[in-house]
Amino acid sequence: MSNTNKSQQEEINKIQQKYIPQKQEDKMELLRRLDKSVKQPGRTTSLTVGIISSLFLGVAMALIMELQSFMILGVLLGMIGLIGMIAAYPIYKSMTNEQRKKLAPQIIKLSNELKK
Repeated sequence: MSNTNKSQQEEINKIQQKYIPQKQEDKMELLRRLDKSVKQPGRTTSLTVGIISSLFLGVAMALIMELQSFMILGVLLGMIGLIGMIAAYPIYKSMTNEQRKKLAPQIIKLSNELKK
């Protein structure tokens, strides 16, 4: 077999792999993916709330320090920012617990199958 035939065979194999249906995800990978998906929504939401709240706090500090005529607005924005930052962790815990309850039967069933 010459080099051109060999390189053609490799190219044919690469093209063929694109059209062969992918094998199904094995059970351990599925279990890992489900476990990871429990925390993801809560983490994303709490990070978003925390970042937006810290921006509110930053704007409030700027208003209070630089524009004293906007002190009341600055204090209100600061309070909103602090409340949001304090609420970020309880939001995370709440959403994670909801996801845990929702996915628990599926994760337990799958983990019991893998233990056998």
